[in-house]
Amino acid sequence: MKTATSVVAEHTVATVCPLDCPDSCSLDVTVQEGRITAIDGSHANPITGGYICAKVRRFTERLYGADRLLYPAVRKGPKGAGTFSRVSWDEALSTIAERMREARERWGGESILPYSYGGSNGLLTQDTSDATLFRRLGASRLARTVCAAPTGVANLALYGKMPSVVYQDFPEAKLIVIWGGNPSASGIHLVPYIREAQRRGARLVVIDPRTTPLAKQADIHLAVRPGTDLPVALAVHRHLFEDGHADRAFLTAHTRGAERLRERAQPWTFERAAAEAGVAPDALRAFADAYATASPALIRCGWGPERNRNGGSASMAILALPAVAGKFGVRGGGYTMSNSASWRIDRTWIGSEEPPTRLVNMNQLGRVLEDGDPPVKVLFVYNNNAAVTTPDQRRVLRGLDREDLFTVVFEQVMTDTARYADLVLPATTFLEGYEIARSYGTLSLRLGQPVVDAAGEARPNADVFGELLTRLDLRREGDPSGELEEMLDVLSKLPGAAGAEISERGAATPPFDGRPVQFQTVWPLTPDRKVNLFAEELDAQAPAGLYGYRPDPATPEYPLALISPASERTISSTLAELPRPEVRLLMHPDDAGARGLSEGDAVRVFNTLGDVRCTLAVGGWITPGTVSLPKGLWRRHTANGYTANALVPDSLTDLGGGACFNDARVQVERDAIATRPPGR
Repeated sequence: MKTATSVVAEHTVATVCPLDCPDSCSLDVTVQEGRITAIDGSHANPITGGYICAKVRRFTERLYGADRLLYPAVRKGPKGAGTFSRVSWDEALSTIAERMREARERWGGESILPYSYGGSNGLLTQDTSDATLFRRLGASRLARTVCAAPTGVANLALYGKMPSVVYQDFPEAKLIVIWGGNPSASGIHLVPYIREAQRRGARLVVIDPRTTPLAKQADIHLAVRPGTDLPVALAVHRHLFEDGHADRAFLTAHTRGAERLRERAQPWTFERAAAEAGVAPDALRAFADAYATASPALIRCGWGPERNRNGGSASMAILALPAVAGKFGVRGGGYTMSNSASWRIDRTWIGSEEPPTRLVNMNQLGRVLEDGDPPVKVLFVYNNNAAVTTPDQRRVLRGLDREDLFTVVFEQVMTDTARYADLVLPATTFLEGYEIARSYGTLSLRLGQPVVDAAGEARPNADVFGELLTRLDLRREGDPSGELEEMLDVLSKLPGAAGAEISERGAATPPFDGRPVQFQTVWPLTPDRKVNLFAEELDAQAPAGLYGYRPDPATPEYPLALISPASERTISSTLAELPRPEVRLLMHPDDAGARGLSEGDAVRVFNTLGDVRCTLAVGGWITPGTVSLPKGLWRRHTANGYTANALVPDSLTDLGGGACFNDARVQVERDAIATRPPGR
């Protein structure tokens, strides 16, 4: 395999960022004497435009930081203490193989649970040799639904995941709706295109409980209560149908189920929806009128609306709006969400069929670790920091603390999850290996290459899972051996000429000229090629029926909605080990005053699941009745070692089995205890 070579002269290496962000930036990385000295954006991906986020610009602090894992190590103290002793790779892999073999023989393959998500969004680090290994073991399967599952189900049912509007076409819109997203924190390269649209006269609507940077400059800002996006969207549908703004010709020619949607929207007047959402009826009407009359009109559906009990139906209702209003068929009109499916990659390179073994929803990890039948005896965590990213955090930590659970954590740094491992394995970063990065904001598929040699004894995923296949006698003829062979195998199985183009010039030609126009150059990929506005199978699945609203779970004891939005400092929990300002709970002045609280107070945020102790920030940039802690915090960031997810139930969304992060309902009081737990 090609490796980066250490040279004295300063030079620049081109690569790409595969982290979980819509933009997938092209990078120019400066190297001197085998060490990275700077990471900058390049122009290879035109969307990157030569600049990158502050998160990736700081990635060398992870690469060379004190938390970096350099060698395999076994636990020597209590779980959670983070005390380890170095061992060889041979000993580590032999131990893992032995424990997996033992668990499989005694409790069955389902007693082994692989746990992973989007620590890297590339094609090589997940669902390659790892999937082959766990399928052949007969391990429990993982439903990776912590993010994008309800929106994905909605997009698939409505449009078959039709390619959507890309960043470059935002300036063509006359009205842009940013619904439940904050590109200033995640997907920063969209912002200049929105600004350009505004310079050309476009109006901007932002729907978000917080006054985000874009909300400050919006023509209309609907600061809705968390979990009320569904009635807001249904009120707009009612307006479209009842006031003559529905595109009847389009509905007849290109949709089915319109009348069923109309029936479900009928009860949601502006007054009723506004009361539920905590906004003024006139503001909601102004938004509906603006959307009905503008063309091109574009909705950017973020992931905020899906993170509650109504998340699937809310996503369906939002994404159905351009079909009912007839906003398709023109550049800059329609919707945009995730474009990851636009390449039609079906992962045919996985070496085995998926077995019908137990399916574990990743949002209920604590539940399965405590009460699983068969019990989980081997937990293998990679590309994920489960201890801080999973709902019902205290239950997860209790599960991880089990002495009869053998936990492997394959990681780049000593995360909170790694502290609970019986054995930690050092993983390479994207700057130390190959990757194929696929963006989901625009249409980009690019090759990442090693920039520097791996630190210490860190290894790529393909090498480790491939070696375990061998040690467990599961390897078959034709299986790739190591990262380079894995990459070549994936490239050979990409659709069309994509693999050959990446091999030759490092990037594939985007489909649809990189700028699809919905209902002009791309069409629904549903079985009948029509928009399915009322999916009967989803109506049967949703507890309140499709588009059925389940009320706010707030109680007099716990009246405040807690949200945990993305921040400018981390990508989920990735990079949260880096220094940051003090973490604070954001609260509206009215809510603080009602509790006798002030800026800088030590507070306790609590409900029946647990509590979080931290410092208070008071500001008018969040709607009353809602409080906020940043997404992706580590345990070291709060006074008692728990994060927002300690207050989040492990209940699931109405569709897609997603996480209900925004259904946490809490109370806040002054805290007399503000001590940091030892070792955090």
